[in-house]
Amino acid sequence: MSKTDFAAMSRLSADIDLHAEGKATGFVRVPHSVHRSAYGWIPIPIVRIKNGDGPDVLMQAGNHGDEWEGQIGLGNLIRALEPQHIKGRLVILPSANFPAAMAGQRTSPIDDGNLNRSFPGNPEGTITEQIAHFIEHVLLPTFDYAFDFHSGGSSLSYIPSALAPRNGDAARMAKIVGMLKAFGAPVSYLAAAPQGGGRTFTSAAARQGVVAMGTELGGGGLVTPGSLKVAEDGMRRVLAHIGLLQGAVPSPTPTRLTEIGGDDYYVYASDGGLFEPLVELGSEVTAGQPAARIHFHHTPWREPDMLTFKRAGLVLCKRIPARCERGDCLFHLATDIAGP
Repeated sequence: MSKTDFAAMSRLSADIDLHAEGKATGFVRVPHSVHRSAYGWIPIPIVRIKNGDGPDVLMQAGNHGDEWEGQIGLGNLIRALEPQHIKGRLVILPSANFPAAMAGQRTSPIDDGNLNRSFPGNPEGTITEQIAHFIEHVLLPTFDYAFDFHSGGSSLSYIPSALAPRNGDAARMAKIVGMLKAFGAPVSYLAAAPQGGGRTFTSAAARQGVVAMGTELGGGGLVTPGSLKVAEDGMRRVLAHIGLLQGAVPSPTPTRLTEIGGDDYYVYASDGGLFEPLVELGSEVTAGQPAARIHFHHTPWREPDMLTFKRAGLVLCKRIPARCERGDCLFHLATDIAGP
């Protein structure tokens, strides 16, 4: 089946022309018949800014609804940019999983769908699967570049970072590393390419031949001045880097290029209880170093479980809520690399 056939299967549609010149705001309409509204639709905000020839760029946030930095940053960008500021076409989807964003949840309150685990989607599936299908098969094939702005959400906190999966195409990988450096987050990291095609937005972009990167901009359910500045300055720098944004942009900042690997980069809760971190976000740790204790407040006479790091590295990410269940991610590390 061709890409056109896949796109034609979608029930979703934008109520603005995504290829016309100028600036327009509107909604992607997701048909949703419920008790309150028999013939209703879910309004996912979408914006188009176009000025002549140049790169075609898609920017999105709110892939997970409780990750706020990208949503605010893209909202500020929408209000600031006019067609004369760019060369090419910019489409912005600031709250991609809109039901989740409105609920302040990682996943959709309608179907419990995790949009970033739902690609390539299903035009006949749940609401989240239909959104994923629309993004991968209707939106992405028309773009050269795509950016997906995440953070740690309610349960994790990250050093503000930019990220991308590795790619076997050396020329494409060079473009991606160039974008990471242009974005200029304090840390950038590369991850192993997903097996079996992958179910994330960056996997969807790769399947459609789109050069893409993402971020982890902070988290903890918060927005800080520092994390928002990383987001907004990085957005402008990377748009200028690929030739879309014209004029002056914030001065470049160096990024620490790292990678994440397999299970030994992570620390998971061994049991349900209370998580006591023994290191701070941004710490440099060694293999065997104590990482956390899990306390059992339901049986406080029981000795806490001691967890250790399996390898050395930078503490890139840390869990926020103290209450945890067995299998919850408590930390993940990154290690320095010289290049891609």
